[in-house]
Amino acid sequence: MTLIYANLNNKGRADNYTRQTIKKVEGSGSNMTITYEGEALDKNKKPLSSTPAIVSYTVYIRNGFMEWDMKSFATPGTEGLIEIEGDKLRIPSSLAPGVKLDDVNFTMNVNMGFKITTTIALTDQECIAIEEVKVPAGTFMCHKVKQTSSATAMRRTLTTKTITWYAPGIGTVKSETYNAKEQLQSSMALESIE
Repeated sequence: MTLIYANLNNKGRADNYTRQTIKKVEGSGSNMTITYEGEALDKNKKPLSSTPAIVSYTVYIRNGFMEWDMKSFATPGTEGLIEIEGDKLRIPSSLAPGVKLDDVNFTMNVNMGFKITTTIALTDQECIAIEEVKVPAGTFMCHKVKQTSSATAMRRTLTTKTITWYAPGIGTVKSETYNAKEQLQSSMALESIE
């Protein structure tokens, strides 16, 4: 299955797209390993370069949780340049309104002759509703989850709030990111399922 997402600016226009393809599924039920490949596309849904950067990552479903390691999001070939360490992101399979998710803290080090360290904290994560969401790919019944993200680098902290709608069996269907003044900064919507 391939999911195409439109990455929208604060005016609702698609600046670019992301393609996520499920490459392999092992196991079943509450014990699964799902391997994805992600690729950035331009505003015409074409690869950004003649040698596209494919990011492969794995999601694990086990013990009632869906989890993934943040270090899996580093682009291949950047292993010596980018190091990501910290907590795994975990979403319980029994997600329902009022269920809170664990805080996630991780550090990203970028080595460019000198090291730039960014610490990221995902906090205040909670399922706040179950609601129907309409996106270009269709209409889905989703879990609505809020989270606060704080990224600190070079003694400056940027805080954003994100609302994400997850559909069972699909994953993310829509997300919206707001700045500290609660102004919409960007959004993402599921464009198609192939």
